Amino acid sequence: MSSVNISIIGAGSAVFSLRLVSDLCKTEGLYGSKVTLMDINQDRLDAVYILASRFAEEMNANLEFSKTTVLEEAIKGRDFVVNSALIGGHDFLDRVRAIGEKHGYFRGIDSQEFNMVSDYYTLTNWNQLSFFLKIAKLMERHAPDAWLLQAANPVFEGTTLIRRYSSIKMVGFCHGHYDVREVAETLGIPIEEVDWQVAGVNHGIWLNRFKRNGEDLYALIQKYAANYDPRRFKPINPFNVQMSPATIDMYRFYGLVPIGDTVRNSGWKHHYNQETLVKWYGAPWGSPDSEPGWQWYKEQLGQVTGATVALAKAIEQFPEASLEKLIVEGSRGLSGDFARQAAQLYNKNSLSGEQHIPFIDAIINDSSARFVLNTLNEGAIPGIEDNVAVEVPALVDREGIHTEAIDPPLPERIVKWYLKPRVLRMEWALEAFIERDSDLIVEILLKDPRTKSYEQAKAVVREIFETEGLSE
Repeated sequence: MSSVNISIIGAGSAVFSLRLVSDLCKTEGLYGSKVTLMDINQDRLDAVYILASRFAEEMNANLEFSKTTVLEEAIKGRDFVVNSALIGGHDFLDRVRAIGEKHGYFRGIDSQEFNMVSDYYTLTNWNQLSFFLKIAKLMERHAPDAWLLQAANPVFEGTTLIRRYSSIKMVGFCHGHYDVREVAETLGIPIEEVDWQVAGVNHGIWLNRFKRNGEDLYALIQKYAANYDPRRFKPINPFNVQMSPATIDMYRFYGLVPIGDTVRNSGWKHHYNQETLVKWYGAPWGSPDSEPGWQWYKEQLGQVTGATVALAKAIEQFPEASLEKLIVEGSRGLSGDFARQAAQLYNKNSLSGEQHIPFIDAIINDSSARFVLNTLNEGAIPGIEDNVAVEVPALVDREGIHTEAIDPPLPERIVKWYLKPRVLRMEWALEAFIERDSDLIVEILLKDPRTKSYEQAKAVVREIFETEGLSE
């Protein structure tokens, strides 16, 4: 058993924080650890602190919790810092998107080809990128041996930025690769029997290996695609897009199956307008990146946030009440996915699926395990520069991260037509941020098919940056 000091920045994100707390409670090798919860929203921070403390108590987990609204206090002397903070929150994203749409950019200017995810702002998220660097610099000063576990978007830009401009140990996380399970399930194959591998960049990963007992299962995928009827696709929620018509269309062009958010980060042909989104991602939402899809997500998130505060108040008023019963019963009115997650919190035989706590356990207790991580390429994917963050499988142990050989390699079609254009957009966005030059954002928009004039591009960038004070 090895105790460590862990900090969760942006802990007011209740669902994510409680997943991590749940995983900690189920990882006896980390018992005795001290966990600092940090958020600038005092009410949400207080609520998560109350729930985390009670949760650990009910799970008989030896963990000590503290809370703070001061970033520096959350970093000093820590061994691991998990960053999930979104500066400005969804309100910032909505304001920027609204300005973009006012100027003729459907779903906002940050919705670019191969980067359509609604909270993955890369062109205008300068406050977020600045915060990433602030954390890294504070860690250099106050926790030089600590690991930064980057969970907040944009993970691709953020991981690349931090690794280039800071000496700290860091790694980026995402859970989109788990959608490999849905591919296997759709084909009737137990995931436990599958030898699989994914590779690419964050929100741009591809199923390059899919085998069982040495047999290439892509023959089944090819058969499935040949008989695919898009009219039969009925998503159960806006995020249920892994086996959507867009996936099959991308597979036919690129030769491999896109996994997770890669399905959403496709080309313009899938994203021109709401009608197009419904065609490729299913009715009635047309993906979580449509207006109705994102509204659904925010409503669910709002209910969860409200329920978190209410739960905390209930525990304060009725200290003998069972948190487990309150969580499981209270989640029944939410979507099936949120209800499932709530029930899973107390299942001692099932972790949340977030990789952060198992990663810490692997590093500290040498509990060697396989992960899918965002780290510098360093030769993993030929054709991509070494100082660019890629998302690849890796073995993690006390010695650190050991990326797998990508076998078979990604096809040239994916590297040239998908990854390199996406990497170039990342480089443009980071150059604009580092130089604090919003005119570069205008140049990026001039390549956007939604731009009808130079004046239009200048006007939208000027209004966003002046309204939000991004150039200050």
